[in-house]
Amino acid sequence: MAEYRILTQEGMAKRGEFHTVHGTIETPVFMNVGTAAAIKGAVSTEDLEQIKTQVELSNTYHLHVRPGDTLIHELGGLHKFMSWDKPILTDSGGFQVFSLAGLRKIKEEGVYFNCHIDGHKIFMGPEESMQIQSHLASTIAMAFDECPSSVADRTYVQNSADRTARWLRRCKTEMERLNGLPDTINKEQLLFGINQGAVYEDIRIDHAKRITEMDLDGYAVGGLAVGETHEEMYRILEAVVPYLPKDKPTYLMGVGTPANILEAVERGVDFFDCVYPSRNGRHGHVYTNQGKLNLFNQKYQKDTKPIEEGCACPACRRYSRAYIRHLLKAKEMLGMRLCVLHNLYFYNTMMEEIRDSLDRGCFLSYKEEKLYGMGQNRKES
Repeated sequence: MAEYRILTQEGMAKRGEFHTVHGTIETPVFMNVGTAAAIKGAVSTEDLEQIKTQVELSNTYHLHVRPGDTLIHELGGLHKFMSWDKPILTDSGGFQVFSLAGLRKIKEEGVYFNCHIDGHKIFMGPEESMQIQSHLASTIAMAFDECPSSVADRTYVQNSADRTARWLRRCKTEMERLNGLPDTINKEQLLFGINQGAVYEDIRIDHAKRITEMDLDGYAVGGLAVGETHEEMYRILEAVVPYLPKDKPTYLMGVGTPANILEAVERGVDFFDCVYPSRNGRHGHVYTNQGKLNLFNQKYQKDTKPIEEGCACPACRRYSRAYIRHLLKAKEMLGMRLCVLHNLYFYNTMMEEIRDSLDRGCFLSYKEEKLYGMGQNRKES
């Protein structure tokens, strides 16, 4: 078992350390999303080290489809494959059950998919998800779950949450078996369970109690940021986080904006991931302490300032808004790459600031200041 230690607290907000076989994760942490074992936007492993990445996140389903988890296992696991020696979290493929709604059929044994690339049939259940993640040899494996739509009716959500709890028990049994096999690369692979229940507080709380009994290495809150309002998301976090073990990391999956992260830290969340910084960066949208900028805007054509004054990211240390805008307009890949590097650096630095403010006991005032600063910038198209 990994060791999670809370260093300081401010209300529900926690500042901790999570010791794993691939190194210590300082929390709260933002995990940088590299779906197919790379951050989209031509970001290398050396870049990840430069921009203060602690954890890289890859996708079980996508790597199973291409290049294949057995190939990655043969080549020594994901760490060796992508030349990264820090922690990696692999999500279970459960979110694809949600996002590939038109291509799948859910049964008690698992999910039948048509592959989104070539349409070939795939079956994935709890055991298969654990086997794929064991092949990948990630630091943290996520349990296989179903992520119901936030607008699904109550009966559907209850049945789905019950099934996710049954699947979790199967994941745990299979993970224990796999960690004992002689050819398993990471015999200390950790398992995080996922709380589901859409926007129904009572289903969420009941589910949290049931999965807590399984004594896993960490717990995630899934099925948020999938269509409900930010207020609903915060309400669910306030309701459910107190029922998850305080002495284990809490992970809010797929969230979110800088404001979402600050609000969720205040409600007791330690781990985050989101495609926003890289996806927005690839479209020329960059984060600053004064709000988001769209570098495609005409007004940056002659702007010789960096994206953000005082930022030490690789883009801001050397290049102007005018030059980056030119690259984006000319469809030069370097433009996307610089914006993605800046955004990930911004997120990773914000997490550093959050940890520092918790260490100093002034998180709430930091949060207010940060939100006020980012809110000053009028929305740009």
